[in-house]
Amino acid sequence: MAAQKILCPRESKKRKRERARQILARLREAYPQAKTELKHNDPFQLLLATVLSAQATDKSVNEATPRLFQRFPTPSALAQASPEEVEPYIRRIGLFRTKARNLVALARKLVQEYDGEVPRDKKSLMSLPGVGWKTATVVLAAAFGVPGIAVDTHLTRLAQRLCLSQAKTPAKIGAELESLFPRQDWIFVHHALILHGRYVCTARRPACSRCVLAPYCPAKPQLAQT
Repeated sequence: MAAQKILCPRESKKRKRERARQILARLREAYPQAKTELKHNDPFQLLLATVLSAQATDKSVNEATPRLFQRFPTPSALAQASPEEVEPYIRRIGLFRTKARNLVALARKLVQEYDGEVPRDKKSLMSLPGVGWKTATVVLAAAFGVPGIAVDTHLTRLAQRLCLSQAKTPAKIGAELESLFPRQDWIFVHHALILHGRYVCTARRPACSRCVLAPYCPAKPQLAQT
């Protein structure tokens, strides 16, 4: 189901923007309090949790981070650790050895180059080990209120099914989505679409019968036939 090719109808940019406006209205009704499900208390914790969430579920990250944050509450504390000391705290998360190395290296760079503070610009964030375009966009939006639509597997799937973007890379998909929705709504759209993809428009068995976006989804007839 996740790899199904969706045949999108020809549509003007104006019509697609109007459909995006209708989608936004439905999302606001369904997810008025949409926000990240990664548990954190400050930008540093959010940064670590977001790095850990790559190829892992938010649930598994949230189960691991309370002990991790308690043991390494600051960049300075984590910078003094070795990856081997970090591994036991995140062992149940995918790619935990690589992520342990990245977390330690990330903390050391924060201490050495940013006075232990999480930077507030995308270029600096992406210079940190383990931080790519998506992670940087998530942290800037959720921690500092910088507008952006970060694209993960859920947003990729929904962007394709809703025929809002057929681009191949997260950055290009994000750029297309940002061109369709008002800038002040980008952060909400990111969180709401993730929730919708996680709980309704799932990869294998999308719940089209209870989907609030069904009236604006060109993929619905195609999904119903599979």
